[in-house]
Amino acid sequence: MLPVLDGVVMELQDCALPLLREIIPTDKIEVGFKDIDAAILVGSMPRKEGMEKKDLLKANVAIFKTQGAALDKYAKKTVQVVVVGNPANTNCLIALKFAPSIPKENFSCLTRLDHNRACSQVAMHCGVSSDKVKNVIIWGNHYSTQYPDVHHAIVNTHGCELGAYKAVKNDAWLHGDFILTVQQRGAAVIKARKLSSAMSAANAVCDHIKDIWFGTKEGEFISMGVYAAGNSYGIPEDLIYSFPVQIKNKRWKVVDGMSTNDFSRAKMNATAAELMEERDAALDFLT
Repeated sequence: MLPVLDGVVMELQDCALPLLREIIPTDKIEVGFKDIDAAILVGSMPRKEGMEKKDLLKANVAIFKTQGAALDKYAKKTVQVVVVGNPANTNCLIALKFAPSIPKENFSCLTRLDHNRACSQVAMHCGVSSDKVKNVIIWGNHYSTQYPDVHHAIVNTHGCELGAYKAVKNDAWLHGDFILTVQQRGAAVIKARKLSSAMSAANAVCDHIKDIWFGTKEGEFISMGVYAAGNSYGIPEDLIYSFPVQIKNKRWKVVDGMSTNDFSRAKMNATAAELMEERDAALDFLT
């Protein structure tokens, strides 16, 4: 893969990016992870059409065990780690477990892509641009059981801020096709182009990292997969679970006290159950 990596280096150089200072292509862990401030872990086996989840788990557990240990040994203890490679939540948990000297709070997984997808769907339905939609929540797993929740979302339409349900004016769509579209969007992209999401995922990584470094806007929250310890929603603690979070000084905080009805609670619990199943299967593979 090193010749392929050289091609990536050439493309980065040819972008003439003003912030780019140096590129170090390497296949050596001790070089790649040495004293890093941020790790964006995209190097999983990609999900392919028709692939069983257990096959994806088995292939990726070894990768993220190795990367977690490398972070623990070579990276700064303040490193911010973002796991993108699927299954992102469980891969993140495995990396975290093998980097005990790095705070658990420094690990997160990408559910911003799902968050952006949900914002876009609501925006298109309301005839506004996606930046007019805020405070969508992605609960749980970056997988098909995830729950895109707009009960607390706000849409700015014609200069007036409305709750998403009032702005959309179609509860059946919000409870049905909207949720299914967001949940199954990754699979739909794979079916269409025979490869996983690329540009949209990269854009979501940029959004995620930018919010870690510079914080979320006042009065707004975003979705991020984080360690579930101490959450107020009754989600089992030894999981990486997507919550609504606010970020300040590179520290995230789960937004507590969001009301959840029976519909939401059932979906939140279902995705937690899937994550527990994934976690237990991954730990079995390790042993």
